[in-house]
Amino acid sequence: MGKDGFYTKEMKLTTKSHYSVKALLDLALQPDYGPASVKAIAERQNIPGPYLEKLLITLRRAGIVNAYRGVRGGYQLAQAPDQISLGQILAALEESLEPFPQYRDDQSLAEDWVTLSVWRQLHQKFVKALYSITLADLYYDARSWQAAQGEGINFIV
Repeated sequence: MGKDGFYTKEMKLTTKSHYSVKALLDLALQPDYGPASVKAIAERQNIPGPYLEKLLITLRRAGIVNAYRGVRGGYQLAQAPDQISLGQILAALEESLEPFPQYRDDQSLAEDWVTLSVWRQLHQKFVKALYSITLADLYYDARSWQAAQGEGINFIV
């Protein structure tokens, strides 16, 4: 498609999004054990602690996680994993929900109205899909993958 100039990059999660989802999946494992510290999450998921702290602050402001102070403080999901969507997470991080970031809405060519209509519809379906994928879905997908690989209960995303 690059030849036609409609997009030039494939869609991928940024480091910010990837680390945030990893941290949130880590927290999904902690509901009965109370909040998890930034240090513990960072060590388990191999995420730089200071960077993770900034991400969790952003996610707290968006209402995705709760923060608790004190010796046993840390972060905990604000809702059940099946109530937090990938779309919510990306929106909280102010990430683009556009699957083709370099897509140009160029109506100068008469035949492009069909192409534009297709891309608009695909974009709408893509955003809807992002909001339908939950942390619980990602958790079970990761667990299935680990089981297929013969990995134990150590959960590293």
